[in-house]
Amino acid sequence: MNLKQARYIRTIAQEGGVTAAAKKLYISQPSLSQMLRQIEGELGVELFDRTVQPFRPTYAGECYLRAAQAMLSANEILENEIQQIRQEDRGRLRLGISMQRSARLLPQVLPQFIKSFPQVRLELREAGSAMLEQMVLEGEVDLAFASTEGGIPGLAYQLIQRETIGILAAYDTPLAQALPSGTSIQLEQAMDAPFVSLKTGHNVRIVQDRLFQEHGLNPTLFLESDNMEAARQITVNCGCYMLCAHSYTAGQGCFYPLAGYDNQRHFCACYRQGQRLPRYVQTILHLVAQSLAPDGS
Repeated sequence: MNLKQARYIRTIAQEGGVTAAAKKLYISQPSLSQMLRQIEGELGVELFDRTVQPFRPTYAGECYLRAAQAMLSANEILENEIQQIRQEDRGRLRLGISMQRSARLLPQVLPQFIKSFPQVRLELREAGSAMLEQMVLEGEVDLAFASTEGGIPGLAYQLIQRETIGILAAYDTPLAQALPSGTSIQLEQAMDAPFVSLKTGHNVRIVQDRLFQEHGLNPTLFLESDNMEAARQITVNCGCYMLCAHSYTAGQGCFYPLAGYDNQRHFCACYRQGQRLPRYVQTILHLVAQSLAPDGS
């Protein structure tokens, strides 16, 4: 049975005969009669009792009509879903984001997003920024929010928030005791206490390692963590330093921007180059940017 056959047999049953069904279907009566005989020949049974008017489905016909109705209903549902996808009211968004940003942004952004697009299924992947970019390249996620220097071939970037790189210092460190928070410093001024570091896979770790190498520094490492929140809390409670973006400090400890450092690492949305962005992707981009705007607009 195909959709055409299902629709024709259902119409014959609804109209009570071939002649009326042919008129409703805008086909000739001989053509519809031939199609009915062909289906019955293939099945080896009659679908309608033709000795009565209007036609009455046989038991085999009732079984066929139930299956035909199920097929037509399923096709109607599919057509409606495809239409919603074409209109970008329905779909799937595989979203990549760091755990730290996820905890801060998604509770603000998702309520409005879900309200606007209740039929979009959201799949969340949390990882370090460097890994997120690779996941976009490999097609594991459709869109990622990452703190990155960008420039990876095959990816397109949209700036969400500029970041300032510096040193987060616990209040009891020599640096915090000597200088007010917000003072620009040289990296060498933060070598008198141990460092807490994010593990490899986070873009800030790439920046940190490069800066230490460029300056010929080998600081004492207190510990490494994959969790930015844990790293920040340990830093401010254990008398340590941590190299990070100002946006990650959450108002804790003291923050000292690095003097003379031209930061190229900013919070961006990234997706595959040339990828068309559905309306729901454009909406979540706007909502994230709006939530990080200084005035919230």
